Amino acid sequence: MTWLALCDHDERRLSLRGLGTDKKPAPLMQDDPGALLTRGSIVFETRLSADGRPQVLFAYKDTYPQLRSLTFQAIPGGGIAMVQVQGEHICHAAISHAKAGRTDVARITYAWDADHNWGRMALEKPEETQVTSVYVENPCPLSLEDIRGLMLGRSDQTFSTDMVFAALSDQIEPVGPMPTLLPDTPLATPWGYKPADKLRRGDTVLTRDDGVVPILQKVKRMVPARGSYHPIRLRAPYFGLQQDVIVSPDQRLIIDGPEVEYLFGQEAVLVPARHLVNGFAALKEPCGPTISYTQLILPRHETLIAAGTWVESLYIGRIRRNSEHLVGSLLHSFDRSLLPEHPRPAHHVLRWYDAIHLARRRAG
Repeated sequence: MTWLALCDHDERRLSLRGLGTDKKPAPLMQDDPGALLTRGSIVFETRLSADGRPQVLFAYKDTYPQLRSLTFQAIPGGGIAMVQVQGEHICHAAISHAKAGRTDVARITYAWDADHNWGRMALEKPEETQVTSVYVENPCPLSLEDIRGLMLGRSDQTFSTDMVFAALSDQIEPVGPMPTLLPDTPLATPWGYKPADKLRRGDTVLTRDDGVVPILQKVKRMVPARGSYHPIRLRAPYFGLQQDVIVSPDQRLIIDGPEVEYLFGQEAVLVPARHLVNGFAALKEPCGPTISYTQLILPRHETLIAAGTWVESLYIGRIRRNSEHLVGSLLHSFDRSLLPEHPRPAHHVLRWYDAIHLARRRAG
């Protein structure tokens, strides 16, 4: 997997050898406007209005030597439509999403393999586990000229103010459960703290409520360091940390104490790191174009100890029962019979408004 291009409202990057730490010794595409990327993925995040108004979110168009365009548009009623035109060939798909009471952020992953006449468009929302996807028939490959038009803003290109970022990969990118810890995050084991990337299947870790448990699997992935992947630094000694740790915005921490019991009637709750950012205890970490995350799968979704604080292990729900979602996820290479089922998170997960309220009370 290599990320070739990244764009947001501050910068646009394209490298035929790859971005960040996944650069290759040789170009992955010939530096020729007509060179084709027959297999790849476009991943972008955008804000979706609660009223579902129609809007072109991300698109490009060129008319020479023939009409070529790729358009992602928010459609009335709630959803995203994709239309790709190359000459007389038209490829399209549409996917709906549940209406929200506020402006939501959605992640769209459009993946294609033109050699096998296969494509898929998936919609996810950060902080939620549901994945909605549709198959796309006969997708067209993207030429290097098309890629430059789409990602670098050449030709007739649209990058809506509601867009957060967009990235291009040369592989079919997975959707579903994602890792959230840096590889060097120290995790507690019966023999002391060890970096997450040094742990393997069969090793054991210490957990909050179940003592010593075995690691069933470990997952890792390199992602664009933007939007819901932009790393967050949690600073010691806040949250009981013995040292600073850097996590994904979706990494959830255990927060407990009298305030939690009073406000929510729970001994402890799970709070996504994105809602803890306050400029001193947690803040966004400067980073390059890509970042690597890792996580552990435990039998009952037990809570890990990371540098002194309690953090959630990877929650995978009952994904092994859904072969379509399993195949499209990071877990596709694992024996489904060896994957656990997590009926629900180990603790109550605060919604955004409750999490922000709790974080403000703690800060005060």
